[in-house]
Amino acid sequence: MKRGNQPWWKKTVVYQVYPRSFKDSTGNGIGDIPGIISKLDYLADLGIETIWFSPFFDSPQEDFGYDIRNYRAIAPEYGTLQDCEALINEIHARDMRIVFDMVLNHTSDQHPWFLASKSSKNDPKRGWYVWHDGRKPGGKKPPNNWKSMITGSGWHYHEPTDQWYWAQFLPFQPDLNYRNPEVRGEMLDTMKFWLSKGADGFRLDIINAIYEDDEFRDNPRSWRLLPSEESPAMLFTNPKYTLNHPDTLAFMRVLRDAIDTFDDPSRFMVGEVSAPLPILKQYMGESGDGLNLTFQFQSLSLKMRAKAVRGLLEDYEEWFPAPLIPTWVFSNHDRFRRISRIGGGILQAKLNAALQLTARGVPFIYYGEEVGMEQHHLPVKYSKDPVALKFKHIPQFIFNIARKIAKESINRDECRTPMQWNASENGGFCPAGVDPWLPMTPSYRERNVAVQENEPDSLLNCYKRFLHARKIMPPLHAGDMTIDTSDAYPSHVVHFIRECRETGGRVDVFLNFSGNDLDLNFPVPLKEIVVSTRIPAEGAIGNGIKLTPWEGIVVQLQR
Repeated sequence: MKRGNQPWWKKTVVYQVYPRSFKDSTGNGIGDIPGIISKLDYLADLGIETIWFSPFFDSPQEDFGYDIRNYRAIAPEYGTLQDCEALINEIHARDMRIVFDMVLNHTSDQHPWFLASKSSKNDPKRGWYVWHDGRKPGGKKPPNNWKSMITGSGWHYHEPTDQWYWAQFLPFQPDLNYRNPEVRGEMLDTMKFWLSKGADGFRLDIINAIYEDDEFRDNPRSWRLLPSEESPAMLFTNPKYTLNHPDTLAFMRVLRDAIDTFDDPSRFMVGEVSAPLPILKQYMGESGDGLNLTFQFQSLSLKMRAKAVRGLLEDYEEWFPAPLIPTWVFSNHDRFRRISRIGGGILQAKLNAALQLTARGVPFIYYGEEVGMEQHHLPVKYSKDPVALKFKHIPQFIFNIARKIAKESINRDECRTPMQWNASENGGFCPAGVDPWLPMTPSYRERNVAVQENEPDSLLNCYKRFLHARKIMPPLHAGDMTIDTSDAYPSHVVHFIRECRETGGRVDVFLNFSGNDLDLNFPVPLKEIVVSTRIPAEGAIGNGIKLTPWEGIVVQLQR
């Protein structure tokens, strides 16, 4: 495949909207679809090309949409099916794309399928979920040692039928049984239903958990206490038989075949997979016939140091060469907000945006990152997040230590607070006098859209500049990348070249990961400063330029 002929999804920029927190149009303190529609012009002006929505399908909302009760209906607090159709049309009318969050792994325990499944061992839907007898004596112990992703056994006893059902995540989210062809057929038809309505792709929730071992063997032991992006092992157990199963990897090709039938325009899928890079590559297929994209979560904890950044760039290029392409994601609805992880500095946030929008890959921007929305510090005992409530008995000071040292929080409410539109009460998310579903982050009066739109050197306008440059310059959205590993520039500077062979365009990217002014001396004269994190971009001196602290810059040299 020629790089100049890349499909649209390889060149796009994706913005994640958490619907409950984006914009309330009814005055009940909960974001909704009409509220989202009212802000589409903002996203178009920002330069966003694709919008991914966390689920707004019908749900009891025990996990705020990730527990689906009906995959083909809309939760009434968010709107109607007609509202959803209007959203699709309005996004397409602005020449943008729409991506739905599809939870294939599990349903709500209130889904009619599961209600039927648990009603009797003989019910036709019994085999739609993963049921198994318990261990002897009496079957009152779980079938094996499989643990859920959030600690504790993933098996849950159902006394009326004297069997256990498997749930990879929370107890009210039973796993579907993909060894049942009826389940596979129904879920593929559901995806095709939304593609036929105009969806341009899917983000696939915990897609690495689709299949489990069909012999129900115990997972092997591990020395690891906590998981990482390099290993899912935790609590001294390696999830060999419950995550990244060979049958799961094979199923990725089935999913790809299903969406590739919709090829005008092409569609795409991005998978949520926490795994080492070699395994992530397997999800995409050696020849690119699996998932179109996977999230490379290694970037979530990336330190703002030149050596670390250069190393990750090299790793991504090694494991995801063309026609594969990596993703650049720095926060999401489950993880610590990026600006809080890197210390809260606006200069560092601008540099992070410059890296994300100039490196080869597909950027995923979490709502509010463009104005510097921070992680809110919320006590676990008052949480609405069911994951956090599972640990509410643990003293708060332990969470505070983890938050301070590891920049992690068990309470996902902290990164899901309402979007900060202006400095009014409730930040323009919902009317004054209404309690938003989560409290506003304290810094919302300074860090909001209205304030930053009028400040040329704001974080928001920095995002706009880089998004605009990326959109109009083929080297930035479709070019190859060459990472400079020489010692031609100061060690705190990351330098890479983006070059589009099809158009002949080339730009050089320089990122200063230090708090010092740094002089760059080019081998040829400077032709143009394309874009900088700084306004105004200054410092050109003959064949060189001075980078200010934490500045990122894209230039064209005379060649």
